[in-house]
Parts: sequence; structure tokens; C-alpha cells
Amino acid sequence: MAKQNVAEQFVDILTRAGVKRLYGVVGDSLNPVVDAVRRNPAIDWVHVRHEETAAFAAGAEAQITGRLAACAGSCGPGNLHLINGLYDAHRSMAPVLALASHIPSSEIGLGYFQETHPDRLFSECSHYSEMISSPKQMPRLLDTAIQHAVGRSGVSVVTLPGDIADEPAPEQAPETALVTSRPTVRPGDAEIDRLVEMIDEAKKVTLFCGAGTRGAHAEVMEFAQKIKSPVGHALRGKEWIQYDNPYDVGMSGLLGYGAAYEATHECDLLILLGTDFPYNAFLPDDVKIVQIDVRPEHLGRRTKLDLAVWGDARETLRCLIPRVRAKENRKFLDRMLRKHADALEGVVKAYTRKVDKHVPIHPEYAAAVLDEIADDDAVFTVDTGMCNVWAARYISPNGRRRVIGSFSHGSMANALPMAIGAQFTDRGRQVVSMSGDGGFSMLMGDFLTLVQYDLPVKVVLFNNSSLSMVELEMLVAGLPSHGTGMKNPDFAAVARACGAHGVRVEKPKELAGALKAAFKHKGPALVDIVTDPNALSIPPKISKEMVTGFALSASKMVLDGGVGRMAQMARSNLRNIPRP
Repeated sequence: MAKQNVAEQFVDILTRAGVKRLYGVVGDSLNPVVDAVRRNPAIDWVHVRHEETAAFAAGAEAQITGRLAACAGSCGPGNLHLINGLYDAHRSMAPVLALASHIPSSEIGLGYFQETHPDRLFSECSHYSEMISSPKQMPRLLDTAIQHAVGRSGVSVVTLPGDIADEPAPEQAPETALVTSRPTVRPGDAEIDRLVEMIDEAKKVTLFCGAGTRGAHAEVMEFAQKIKSPVGHALRGKEWIQYDNPYDVGMSGLLGYGAAYEATHECDLLILLGTDFPYNAFLPDDVKIVQIDVRPEHLGRRTKLDLAVWGDARETLRCLIPRVRAKENRKFLDRMLRKHADALEGVVKAYTRKVDKHVPIHPEYAAAVLDEIADDDAVFTVDTGMCNVWAARYISPNGRRRVIGSFSHGSMANALPMAIGAQFTDRGRQVVSMSGDGGFSMLMGDFLTLVQYDLPVKVVLFNNSSLSMVELEMLVAGLPSHGTGMKNPDFAAVARACGAHGVRVEKPKELAGALKAAFKHKGPALVDIVTDPNALSIPPKISKEMVTGFALSASKMVLDGGVGRMAQMARSNLRNIPRP
């Protein structure tokens, strides 16, 4: 049996850690690793058109599966292209291992062709970033990188010079036990005792939930029922907490809606549960606040806390539920539920009036139709910008759907690459890329990746020929929009030229049929929806400084947005309010 080289041993360790595919672009210093992947039946090489796509795809795969995913880039510019997608994966707490191939080891530090210093470049967007400088170092260093990525839920970067990758590997490395999942973290007894005391003393408690409540839906509902608490959520908490929730009061933040803002400001005690909600302007400064988070570095960095609790959301609630006293008075909860329903009723008309005749198409209407037609277990990947608004307000969670996007890093062009990673995890599951024309055109080359691998991703393109979220930012700042308009092609024709299904929709009555036909198509498809560029959205609360930025004529362009099926859900929750 021929002796392994370092690249082969590297790939073997990745497969032992559960990595199924390596996303990247081949090239020079990376070639030994790519060849090792070619000869290993346990792992596939996914050839994308841009390394940024590779990193986004790996991050999405990790978010969907909860397992380690991997990407790679060749030396210099190749691995440098990974950095934006790795920032997103790291801030989304997605376990990703990135291989940064490097120039020949004898040339490092001498200004060689394509020389960079990847071990330094990636240090800010990773938990671990180190360079392999000898074959003997590789097995332990790679194991350590994997432990960091999985154990701390984020990115690890391994830099590997091409000449070392091609050298003979040391004798068979011992198979060390690798971390495959995260443990639950129980708070200390003192924190639990104090939190129980604070909850029992408070008359009005509000829960505000984030992505850390994944897997804790039942516990959140039981806890809210016992203490009669409204339940609001951040954008990343929507998919885990909004469905089957009779205590739902909507979302707070820049894309917010409903009564979440009021519920967080009018309570006696606000509990931030599994959220690193970044917008402290939307948090109160005159109520008691408790934060519960499994990442201690998140505690107190957004707002002043009266109690910081280091613990897993589900485990913490399991400790609290049997100990807190049940509250009988639900006046606060019922008042917030009514406010929530009233708020949603007031905006639902924004897209429902004569939508079958409105041209260009209301994007709110397009999102609502998409929500109705898409599968109950669909994965939606969402571009940053106005697509975030439409997904937040119109895509209805149900416990089976997934909605992922660049919600913490806020990068453009993330939806299509993320859809690639999501679709590779399950070709039979419906994956929908909610793309804006700006984001889609930025990494449009990787639409060819869908065609090359016959991935059945459905790209639903909200095409308003502008960077509309940026236009809104300019309006709020009192600036005239400039540099935001785009001259777009017929994207459906482009899709067909690439070998995919493509259809352009300009009339509302054609929309449902076009979406159904695209979803029925077995391969990749693109639906180019020409939408109204004047359909903008504003947050539920705006400061005086923001208001002064709007001219009267501009303010008429701004809609408060609709909310789709959420209005119906809110009305349904009102029926749960006991009659006096």
C-alpha cells in the first residue's frame, strides 16, 4: 500500500469528522488536496465559480445540518475570496473548517507571487487560525481546528502550503476522539435562585427570543403560559419561536412589526432569551433586564443587565418552570395581544388593495403568494436588503421550514450561495433563494453552479432595478438617492441561456402560475418578478432624527409594509383570551 501524503491524510481526517463535501475553486497550491478528494469516495469536491460562494455554501450547510462543513481556496487571492462568507458563517455560529492553501513554504516572507498571510488575515473571523509548517504537525493541528469549529460553533482556518500538502505524511496518526455536538449548559444555582425571585416579584414579564431558542419551543411556550408573558422575537428567532405561539407579539428591530416593541418597553422584567439582538436603540433603559445565553461573551454587551445568566435556553427554562410561581393575572399579556392584532390589521391593506391590477407588482404581494405556494418544509435563503423585510413579514414558520440569511453579518449576495449549500444537503427538499436583483447580480456567475450540478434550487428574484434598502437609508438621512439604480437584463432569458428554467413575470395574475411551474420543474429555475421600486418599509418606531430626514414627497413613497398570514395568526390568538 502506497504511503499517504499530507493532503490525503488531511482529507481522511475531514471525512472522519463528518465532512461530506469541500466547496471551492481548484488551483496550483490546492491541487494536492483536490486530487486527494478525487480519490476518496467519502467526500465530494464542489466546484463553484467564486470562493465567496464556497464559504457561504459551507456556512449554510452547517446551519441546516448542525454538522461541520468545509470550504477551500488556493493561495493568495483564492483563499482571500473566502473571507466575506467566513465572516458570515462565524457570526452565524456555523461550524465551518476553511482550508487556506498557501505558497511554497520556502518562499513565505519573501514577497513571492500571490503571497499573503492567511493565518493572520482570518484571525478576526475565526476561533482558530493557524498554519501547518511541517507534516508531523498536521494531524494534531487539524484535529484542534475541528474541535474549535464544532465546540465553539464558528469558523476555524487551517493554512497549508502546497509543497507540504504534497509531502509524505507521518506514520498513521492516532484517531483521536473528535467533538461532534455541543453540550447543554446549566446555570449555577445562585443565578437560578435570583432569577426565580425576580420573576416572582415582577407583575409584567416579557420574553424576547433569538436563535438560541432553537429546540426550546415547547419549553418557551410552557414558561410563557405559566408566567403569562408576551413572547417577542428577533429576526433570527422567528423560525424557532413564532409558529404555534399563542403569546406571539411580533418582532422588534429595524424590520420589526406588531407589538414586540411595546411589550419590551411596558413590562417590569424583560428576559432576553438566547439572543444577541444588536439594536440597543430598540431596547428599554428603564425596566429590569435579564439575559440568558450559552455564550457568556454575549451577556451585557448590548444593554445594561440586572442579571446575567450563563446557560442554554432550553436547560435554563427546564430549571425555571417547576420553580416559578404561576401568575394568574394576564391583563398585560392580553393587552399586548390586542395591540399586536390591531397593529397588524392596520398595515395589512398595504398590499391587498387591487393587487391583481397593480403594475409593477407589489413585492409584498409576491412574498405572500410565495409563502402560500412553497412547501411546508422548504428552506428559504434570503438576500440582505428588502428581501429580509419580505421574508420577516410574509414567510410563515411552522417548525419545519428554515429561513437563513446573512442576518448578523449583513452581506449582499448571500442568498444564491447559501441555497447551493442548503440544496446539497438534500436534493429532494425544496430550496428557495429569495434574491434581490442587486445581490443576485453580484454573484450571478454561480447560477452556473446550479446548472452544472443540476441542483433544483428555485431562485425567486425580486427585481426592482434598484438597491432599494440603500435608497431607504438615504431617505432617512435626508439625502437624495444616488448610485442606487441598475439597468438589468431579462434575468429569465439569462437563466434560459444558462440551461435552466426561466420565466419573467410582470403582471400579478401571472405570478402564482409562474411559481407553481418553477417549483414543479425538476432542475434549477429562476422566476424574475418585476416589482415596484417604491415599495419600501419603515421600522415600527422611528426617532425624531430619522423623521427629519424625510421630505413630505418621500414619505408618501414609504409603506409600513404588510404582514401576510401573521394578521390571521394574531386574530386567532385573540380567541385564546378568556372572556370576563
